[in-house]
Amino acid sequence: MIRSLLVKSALAGALSLAAVTAQAAELKVMLDWFINPDHGPLFVAEERGYFKDAGLEVTLQPPADPNDPPKLVAAGKYDLAVSYQPQLHLQIDAGLPLVRIATLVATPLNTIVVLKDSPIKTIADLKGKRIGFSVGGLEDALLGSVLHNHGLSMKDVTLVNVNWSLSPSLIAGKVDAVIGAYRNFELNQMDIVGHSGRAFYLEEEGVPAYDELIVVAHKDKLTDPRFKAFNDAIEQGVQYMINHPDDAWKLFISGKRKELDDELNRRAWRDTLARFALRPAALDVGRYERFAQFLAERELIKNPPAVGTYAVDLGR
Repeated sequence: MIRSLLVKSALAGALSLAAVTAQAAELKVMLDWFINPDHGPLFVAEERGYFKDAGLEVTLQPPADPNDPPKLVAAGKYDLAVSYQPQLHLQIDAGLPLVRIATLVATPLNTIVVLKDSPIKTIADLKGKRIGFSVGGLEDALLGSVLHNHGLSMKDVTLVNVNWSLSPSLIAGKVDAVIGAYRNFELNQMDIVGHSGRAFYLEEEGVPAYDELIVVAHKDKLTDPRFKAFNDAIEQGVQYMINHPDDAWKLFISGKRKELDDELNRRAWRDTLARFALRPAALDVGRYERFAQFLAERELIKNPPAVGTYAVDLGR
């Protein structure tokens, strides 16, 4: 068991950490997407010197392909990657040697969005409508569950693959609704261009709550002392953000990130603050069990393994 490995290696880890604090240890972290407010705790920790104080020299790298980060960690090319709890269950089922070690965003961000003036007032009104999506498989299961809770099935709607053009496709009338729109991003994006949207929140429509953004490591490297030091630093970053949101925003858009200082990112920053995990290392085992069972019942994964084999709390 991973837990026993952690306990047995505690002394070795402590000795290793003492060694790396004398000289900053490099840690390569691949982000899930382009830099955005969801990554706030990471960049605040960097700007405030929390990584440096923890003996770390952290590289935060956006991916060339958003599907790559977990695969690169599994292949040993990166130390850590920002990813998503729902996808982690699928990746474990596919045999990737990954383990969740931290949570960045502790609530779902995914929603079903319609235009504010749309005649679609309830999920039941989606019958006969066109629904745009970006990622097949998982989003099909989420949508199917929501529809089922309102007496509908996937046969009652038409799915349209709009790639990543969610809000533009909705605004242009190519679809009647979209799934996969983030409540802290697409809703603000639509409002800014004068086409306000209205969201149906998946966790209010029968989908188990889950961690939207997590940090994953290779399962064979959990005794690496850099990982706990990393978690401690991002916890300090979150605390600073909550206590000093305006100053934290200035840190986030400093230096090479000045191009992020626009209305969309300012709104997304505001709307994401309350959703960051205050204790990034802490693990809600029941939450992972419930979502795994949800996926298993929809035949997206086989027999779910014990949570302790793919998610841990390094602080325990």
